[in-house]
Amino acid sequence: MKWVLFKRVLRAGVLDFSRNAFVSIASILVMTVTLFTVGMTIFAGVILGSALQELRDKADVNVYFTTQAPEDRILEMKASLEALPEVASVQYLSRDEALAQFRDRHKNDQLTLQALDELPDNPLGAVLNVKAKDISQYETIATFLQDQQTQDGASSVIDKINFYDEQHRAALERLQYITNSAQVLGRWIVGILILITLAISFNTLRLAIYTSRDEIQVMRLVGAGALYVRGPFIVEGILYGLVAGVITLLIFYPLTWWLGGPTGNFFGGVNVFSYYVSHFFSIFGIIIGTGVVLGAAASWLAVQRYLKI
Repeated sequence: MKWVLFKRVLRAGVLDFSRNAFVSIASILVMTVTLFTVGMTIFAGVILGSALQELRDKADVNVYFTTQAPEDRILEMKASLEALPEVASVQYLSRDEALAQFRDRHKNDQLTLQALDELPDNPLGAVLNVKAKDISQYETIATFLQDQQTQDGASSVIDKINFYDEQHRAALERLQYITNSAQVLGRWIVGILILITLAISFNTLRLAIYTSRDEIQVMRLVGAGALYVRGPFIVEGILYGLVAGVITLLIFYPLTWWLGGPTGNFFGGVNVFSYYVSHFFSIFGIIIGTGVVLGAAASWLAVQRYLKI
């Protein structure tokens, strides 16, 4: 009995979908706009996340060692830093490498290079470049290093920790503020856009069901159950979501291909076309799933007001 009822509901929903061509096309178009907005928020989130990560990667803390610091002691401190849960990576720069980088940075400053050549020995010590997992964790890392320096006392091999330079610390704080603000603003914009498009889509489906209000009331008067009345409209809403989802995915293929190059060059190296292709099944699930759930839920709610007789 239940299987027969299910087949009748399914058949009625498919017939209504194909019979009301104008209403179906209008609903599918609005649903496509909704799902397109959902998809664009996915890509916008990926681009924003990549751009913010690129900014975070520019942040670091440098530990400068004295010229007399033994290499084994520096490597020991490097291992201690790598063991910290806040640390993402530690790069060791020897004295010779530090000198080579200094020369490269000042290759156009002949006066500085000449003065450097006149020195009897390399004036630069080794350096540890420390990157944290999050910008807010640099203070914890700097405190750890300062504790190490205090414990060693006069025999400390650490010459300077640039986190405590006023300009460097201010730059890290400003960077953290920018990234946090961008994330919050991005979430608000995405949330508002999705709510607006969902409201438009919901009202369009309500309008589509409004045209069948008399039919619903007649079915209720002759004793049809609420589930039997709702069923065809829910099937219709699901079909709107499925068709709109497929159209949206087809639109995204040429669009992301066209935008792939510019986004790869200007937004943190993320090529949206490559991301779309490599994450297609995830995006497919989100777009189609959103369309199906939205179509079914909107139809369920829209029919509710006409079930009361």
